[in-house]
Amino acid sequence: MSGTATQPPASTGSVKLDAMKQKAEAAAPNKLSGVALYSRFAFAGAVCCSVTHGALTPVDVVKTRIQLDPVTYNRGLIGGFRQVIASEGAGALLTGFGPTAAGYFLQGAFKFGGYEFFKQQAISLLGYESASNNRTAVYLASSAAAEFFADIALCPLEATRIRLVSEPGFANGLIGGFGKIYRQEGFGAFYSGFGPILFKQVPYTMAKFVVYEKVAESIYANFVDKTTASAGLNTTVNLGSGLIAGFAAAIVSQPADTMLSKINKTKGLPGEGTTTRLIKIARELGIRGSYTGLGARLFMVGTLTAGQFAIYGDIKRALGATGGVEIAK
Repeated sequence: MSGTATQPPASTGSVKLDAMKQKAEAAAPNKLSGVALYSRFAFAGAVCCSVTHGALTPVDVVKTRIQLDPVTYNRGLIGGFRQVIASEGAGALLTGFGPTAAGYFLQGAFKFGGYEFFKQQAISLLGYESASNNRTAVYLASSAAAEFFADIALCPLEATRIRLVSEPGFANGLIGGFGKIYRQEGFGAFYSGFGPILFKQVPYTMAKFVVYEKVAESIYANFVDKTTASAGLNTTVNLGSGLIAGFAAAIVSQPADTMLSKINKTKGLPGEGTTTRLIKIARELGIRGSYTGLGARLFMVGTLTAGQFAIYGDIKRALGATGGVEIAK
């Protein structure tokens, strides 16, 4: 026999049981692991974030205008749509689509793929039982670590998007805007908003994943049998859990989102550091000003988060990414 031959499976002591076991193992799909698994998580995350954020570009345009110029755009979300269309045409609602789709493709890969990766590392470190008993802490730590790396990828493209939206006519799309900022202000300008984006995205992502996990866990524990639920029912659970998670995440991260829009609107004064600019912006905004545009953002974030988790779950199933570890009770 060859030295690479596989060992026969252990016997159960019963010929009939052994036959049933071997038949079941032959029919069961091989679970993925390592790069094969996490690359699928990353791809699913990239697609779900790019599609949802790209589709909601018009809402993001109006939301950003409300945050940056609340005096002019003071008629709410629907009124904001009408104002933008009346003054600049319907095409203006797609301003920043390129950097939005590209930026959130990268961010989604790091966010969702990283979340699954860091969750597995926590389980390996703590042990399954301990990780399950402390799963809220595992969700929080895993999502925070994943978002940190995701923001490194997102920040330059988010800075470009905000400049395109806040200054109509600044450049023609992603490549033009990116190049113009680099030529005029240098590479550092892309990361002038890195502090605010961390302040916004890390709590946002922590709330997003924890609330999603908790709501989904409650639904499956009390209303839906996960082992027999159809693909459509699982998608519905993902949609509902994601919607609630999106509302929570939007409220938590709204002040930092407003500050991010403000700091990326224009470059700072000569010698003015990022921290100084943030303090000045925070003083100017106050608590009430920090929540300007919350209605538009609740609609936007709730919708896109629901869509993200639904698409993410469907793509994972389609790609056979079934090797992840679940620690919900």
